[in-house]
Parts: sequence; structure tokens; C-alpha cells
Amino acid sequence: MSGPAVRLEREYFEDLYEADPDPWGFEASDYERQKYARTLAALEQRRYARGLEVGCSIGVLTEGLAEHCDHLLAVDVSERAVATARARFDGQPGVQVERRSLPEDMPDATFDLIVCSEVLYYWDRDLLISALAAMRERLEPGGSLLAVHWRPRTETYPLQGEEVHALLREHLNPEPALSRTNDRYLLDRFDVPG
Repeated sequence: MSGPAVRLEREYFEDLYEADPDPWGFEASDYERQKYARTLAALEQRRYARGLEVGCSIGVLTEGLAEHCDHLLAVDVSERAVATARARFDGQPGVQVERRSLPEDMPDATFDLIVCSEVLYYWDRDLLISALAAMRERLEPGGSLLAVHWRPRTETYPLQGEEVHALLREHLNPEPALSRTNDRYLLDRFDVPG
């Protein structure tokens, strides 16, 4: 029998954003810039009607994703991060930013793109499996789930990037439609049959 779900809670992230409005250096990091470019390239110039970005933080990757989506819902657990992302997209049609705790507060809508960039290892195995089931239910036929995660070992998160991508392959598809791996991160795109 499983114990209670384990995750890094909202307070952890609020404290990070209070200490530094960009705690991972999304706006200035060469690593992030290069990773975002490869993430967007993994979409292969496809256009999506409705996208969901899980863990949007301050909205840096959101800017690039918005160019591929008619409507993009970007969510994060941190109200501080959401406030920054909302300000970034103030008045921009097609981008909506909300504070949500997933998977419990999963949107009721369906999507043809779900992006999870360096976020799924904040949940333990059981919670991630539950979240993957909820995401899979909300993916339209022909849609894609794109996941990117830090590869080196960390002691901070409940799961490691390698574990996350192994679970993605186990619960979505053993063979991603596209896979790009280097020594710093794993990137997999899983396509749902149309």
C-alpha cells in the first residue's frame, strides 16, 4: 500500500521566488537558452490549437511556446512566479497564466500539446503516475506531450530526471516520437495516435 503523496510544496517555491525572482536564471542562462531552443525545435514547426505548459515559472519558455499555439494555458504552483508571468503576457491574446497545483487542479479542457519542462521530478512516483494518467486523458488524438528534465543527480527532488523519463516511457509509450539526450538533460516527445 502506498503512503501519502510526496512533492515539493508550494511554500518551497514561494520561498525561492521571494529570495530571487528568477531562481534558476531562466532569463540570462546560456544553458536555459540552448535548452529552450532545442525544446522548441522538438515541436518540428507544428501548430497547436490548445497548449498546456506545466510549471511555467516566470514565463520565459512560455514566450516560445506561445508562437506555436493558438491558445496556451501556462500554470505554476507559485503565486509569485505566476504574477511575473502574467505581467510578461499582459494584453497578449492567446496566453493565459494561472496558479494551479497539479495534478489535483488539472484543467478540465483538452489539449493537443502538453509541455513539462523540468517539473515532473517535483512529485514522487505515485503522484507522477497519477499526473501522467490525468495528462493522457486530456491529450487530444494526434497531440503531443513534451518533457525535458535535468539529468545529473540531485538530492533535492523526490525523483531524478532519469526516473521521470523511465516512467514516461512506461506509462505513455516505450518509444517516444522524438528523443534528444545529452549529459545535462533528457528531452522526449510522446505523440498520441491521431
